[in-house]
Amino acid sequence: MPRVDPYADFRYLVEIDGIVQAGFSDVSGFGSKVEVVEYREGGDAATVRKLPGKVSYPDITLKWGVTDSHELLDWHLAATAGRIERKNGSIVLLADDGQEKLRWNFFQAWPSGWDGPALSAKGNDVAIYTLTVTCERVEPA
Repeated sequence: MPRVDPYADFRYLVEIDGIVQAGFSDVSGFGSKVEVVEYREGGDAATVRKLPGKVSYPDITLKWGVTDSHELLDWHLAATAGRIERKNGSIVLLADDGQEKLRWNFFQAWPSGWDGPALSAKGNDVAIYTLTVTCERVEPA
């Protein structure tokens, strides 16, 4: 059987309903957790059952270089004005040849936080925006 190498973590796309955005430098936080509820059964102090509780999904963090495109910032500004626009999206991992290999879909997402770039007259880095996206569900496609 031939060796199967893992996919590189730097070849990916982010798709969000109706928003076309330049490349993202970082995407993190997508996944899920099931709360563990401990329950002591009967009079036996040594017996603790562990039951599944609520499912939660962490916030997704998107980082990208500042450009003239304001679509993601406008999405967040609408939320700050009380107009929550929920959108679905995907994080797509690509193979070396650019073909889609894995996809994680997120649902009912809205921007809950935004950070502007850290600017320094002594640096030569790209100015980076950070957007925190809160969603109701994430699942592998």
